[in-house]
This record gives sequence, structure tokens and C-alpha cells, in this order.
Amino acid sequence: MLGELSELQMETLLKQQVIGRIACQADGVPYIVPINYFYNGTHIFFHSAIGKKIEIMRKNPKVCFLVDDIKSVFKWQSVIVLGKFEEITDMAEKERAMQGLIHRIMPFADNPKDHPSHGIAEKEDDIATRLELVIFKVIPISKTGRFEN
Repeated sequence: MLGELSELQMETLLKQQVIGRIACQADGVPYIVPINYFYNGTHIFFHSAIGKKIEIMRKNPKVCFLVDDIKSVFKWQSVIVLGKFEEITDMAEKERAMQGLIHRIMPFADNPKDHPSHGIAEKEDDIATRLELVIFKVIPISKTGRFEN
């Protein structure tokens, strides 16, 4: 049976998952990549090194975010969020976002102390010299959810 997720079911799925896919487009070229995230019930928070997706979202802040839970071909749930990319510049908000991301992601990490590409390492110098980390959020405009059971 195919169906629509309720608002509560969509919120639950967004809060349960850790990896989604963010889609963006600029100059007529679409781009989609998997990404770690943290959802606080209002915004979806991310971090990334500067690269293609950040460059695209800076040009065009309209994004689409997908998260799903696939048990089998005939048993799955998915939520699609249409929203707006916003780079976080306020240091206090950046710190809160990173703490939320670290808290959410680290239980799934093989070696939690050594992930400099995620802004996490035993020595702070290992992070700062290797990459410029961008902390950003997606401000949801609308969301839809579907399932098959």
C-alpha cells in the first residue's frame, strides 16, 4: 500500500536519520550528493568543506533535501523538503550547530576521534590547516512524505 506520511511521521523520520541527499542547481546544472545532517525540529543543519555544492548553493539558495528509510523494495518511507540554503556566520549558532551534528553523527563513526573532514579530530590543528568548514542550514519551506508498506 502506498500512502502519505503525516506531519508527525515526517518529523520523526527527519529526526531519526543521519544521512540524506541535498540537491541544488545553478546555471542549469543540477547536482545531488549524500550528506550528514542534524534536524532540530525547525531547521536542518549541515557542514561541508568548500566545494561544488557550496559554490552552487551560494549562487542559488533554493535546495531540495531527501531523507529516507528503506527496509525493502516494498517497505520504505521518504521525506522531501524544499527549502532555502543559509550559511551560518554567527559564531554561537555555528557552535550549537556543530555540537548538534557531532552529537548526532558520532555514534555512527568507526573512530570518533579522527574525522578532520567533519571538523572533528584529536588535535584542533589537524582541522584548521586542512579545510575551511562551512556550517549551514536549510530553512524548510515545504515538505512532503510518502511510504510503501
